[in-house]
Formats: sequence, C-alpha cells, structure tokens
Amino acid sequence: MAAMNPQTELRVRTLSIHVVTWNVASAAPPPDLSDLLQLNSLNLNLDVYVIGLQEMNCGIMSLLSDTAFEDPWSSFFMDVLSPLSFVKVSSVRMQGLLLLIFAKYQHLPFIQILSTKSTPTGLFGYWGNKGGVNIFLKFYGYYVSIINCHLPPHMANNDQRLEHFDRILEMQNFEAQDIPNILDHDLILWFGDMNFRIEDFGLHFVRESINNQCYSDLWEKDQLSIAKRHDPLLREFQEGPLLFPPTYKFDKNSNNYDTSEKKRKPAWTDRILWRLKRQPQAAIHTPTLSAPHFTLFLRSYVSHMLYSISDHKPVTSTFDLELKPLVSAPLITLLPESPCTTESDMLISYSLTADFLSSPWDWIGLYKVGLRHINDYVSYVWVRDNQVSFSDGLNQVYIDISDIPETEDQFLLFYYSNNLHSVVGISTPFKIQPRSFLVEGPLDEAQPQI
Repeated sequence: MAAMNPQTELRVRTLSIHVVTWNVASAAPPPDLSDLLQLNSLNLNLDVYVIGLQEMNCGIMSLLSDTAFEDPWSSFFMDVLSPLSFVKVSSVRMQGLLLLIFAKYQHLPFIQILSTKSTPTGLFGYWGNKGGVNIFLKFYGYYVSIINCHLPPHMANNDQRLEHFDRILEMQNFEAQDIPNILDHDLILWFGDMNFRIEDFGLHFVRESINNQCYSDLWEKDQLSIAKRHDPLLREFQEGPLLFPPTYKFDKNSNNYDTSEKKRKPAWTDRILWRLKRQPQAAIHTPTLSAPHFTLFLRSYVSHMLYSISDHKPVTSTFDLELKPLVSAPLITLLPESPCTTESDMLISYSLTADFLSSPWDWIGLYKVGLRHINDYVSYVWVRDNQVSFSDGLNQVYIDISDIPETEDQFLLFYYSNNLHSVVGISTPFKIQPRSFLVEGPLDEAQPQI
C-alpha cells in the first residue's frame, strides 16, 4: 500500500468493529442471529465483524465435511452478511475453535493478512481441543492481532488457565522479520471461553446476587479480575464492565442456570479483552476533543440471553476505532472499460503505485456485488497471461467474452496480490450490458440503447 506523504494530513476515520464470542456446544446455527449481529440497530453502521466460536462440532465426519465444504456456521454468517456488502476476509480453525473476520468490501485494499496461526494447549500441549487461533493483519497500516481462545475448565484449574494464556501469547512469534512482536502491535483483540470462575461464594449466594442484579460482590471474586490485580501484563488487557449476568452454565434450550446434579456455579467464562500499544488508555465511549492517531472506544459489552442452543450465552462488544490511516491509497487502481458489454472481451485498465511489487501469479477477479468471500469470483484472469499493453504505471488486460455472464447484476473487480496474499485494489460497482443492449444505428454501428 502506498505510504502516506508526511506533508499530507489525513483526517481521522472512525470505524466500527463488532466482536462476537460464543461457545456453541456443538450446536448448529439457530434460524435467526439478527440480535447477535446487531442487524436491527438502525444507528449502528458497522465496518468489521470479528467472530470467534468455541466447541464447534468436531467429530470425524463433521471435520471431513468441513474440510471439503464450508462449515455450517461460516456458511450461515456469509449468507447473512454478504447481502450487506460484507466479505469474509480470513478464517482459521483448530478443531472446535473457529475465528472469522468479515469486512465491508470497500476496506479490502487496506487489509493485509500477514499470518494465521493455531496454538494447541490441550493434552500435553498437542491436542487442539484447547488453545488459541490467531489472525495477524495490517489494517490501514496498523498492526492488529486477533485471538480466539478456549482455556481449561473447572474451578481448581485457574493456575493452568493462566499458564495457557501466557503460552498462547508467547507462541505468537513471526518468521517474517518486518513483523513486530505481538506486544508491539497497535491492537490486540483477545476473546473466547476463558473459563474463569467465581471463587469463595457458594452457589446460593451467587444465584441470589444474579437474581437481584447485584454483581459487584461477584466481580471481586472473579478469577480473571483477581489475576489482573497481580499480573502486570494481564493488567494491560482491558475489559468493559460486567453489567450482564454470568454467561455459564445454563440448561440448554432455556434461560435457567444448571439444574443437573452437578449444579455448576454460574460464572463469566466468556470474555472480550483488548490491549492498545500506541494509546495506553482506552475508555468507555465518550466524546474526545482531539483524537489520537489510533485509539479504541467501547460502545457496548453485553450478553445475549435470547439464544439457548448452548449452555453458554454469547457475548458481544462493539467498538469505535479512531485512526489516522498510515496509507493514503490502494496499491492498485482498477478501471473497467466503459460501457461494459457482452459483445466483446472486457478490457480492464489498472495502474500501480511505484512501491508495488507485482507477480506473475497476481490475478484480477470479476465478482457479483454481494460476494461471500475472495474465491467467490465469476471469472478471473492472470495479469500476465491476458496482458494487452503496459506502460509506465498503466496496464491493460482482458477477460474473454466467453467468461462474461449475461446478467443484470452489478459487478466488481478485485486485484489479488500473490506476494501480499491480499486484495490490493477494487473497482467501483458497474453493470455489464447484455447483447440486447446494443442496436444497429443508421450507419450500421452499434449504439447504446437507453
């Protein structure tokens, strides 16, 4: 991406990020997730969804099916979000852990996926039923790490939980020398089923406190809160106030806490944390007079009691990320031929910035607006194979007429960089006029028909 000219003062942008964590207990997606995804919030204009699931169905047949096809949860989220212009940017799965990132397609040229990583911490450190999955990316030039984790259960295993937390953090190293240590990243979002419990108080006291919405005594005995008071590094990870009831353990298909013989004590097992490097203080959303270059404001931190397919309730956070972009423009500018018709090959012009290193394996994809993910193209062309001409900064390629669909849909062009493993340029939406759009004029020339 093009570096910002030091003399150019870019305005502060505010981007909204919605984070979801949910231990789904091997359940299939419910019919409606509008509340979870805040689809009915009229004043909420989201830019990015970050979704972390734990305990997805990971039986042998399920894993084999999910390897060959999209897993049911990923498919469900893509079906819901793609009509709203969200594209699945990246995903990583380790057994029952799944991490997904969706972004509005306008942001894709400014999102570079650097790495995905799985860190198993189960059975002797090799089994992936516990551990963390991570996506590292650059977002408008800033380094961002996103971690979804599932830590060991049970009240007595608090020390083990903290050891696994540290181990996941320590394992986030990078082979590429130009990627800084994770603690030097501008933002870490860390969430999941962390399995921290409420110490000392008995079951009756905890349930009475929940019924009376008196959570302050419970906060004091929450194992994560206690650990943060003693661990300086853990204290750097911030969290919103726990103003919602503990999210575990419920009887499935109900809002009743555990009525089984074990009668497990309720706990805030499902948590969303964040850590900022550049601006050490992130506050609950309040107006600021002069925004720093990169800071995060928490707008909401809630659980969703509506859903009962699991013994956990999902938890979401919505953030406003204020930043001054460190990049000024996409690496590639794409221009389809206008007007675009199915009468001839589609000619595509594109320009490159001076610092972009192209590859013979770069390609340009033709997509319908409403695409689900980067492989959801209608057609594509390798940039070197169908090259028509090139000059300083300007290139032209074509897509064969036989690969152009006859449809009234709107389309987009994406330029995918093999070196950066990311989309580095997109076109504006356009239509491809069908053959019937052109009629013969008086001079036997094809003319547009209005």
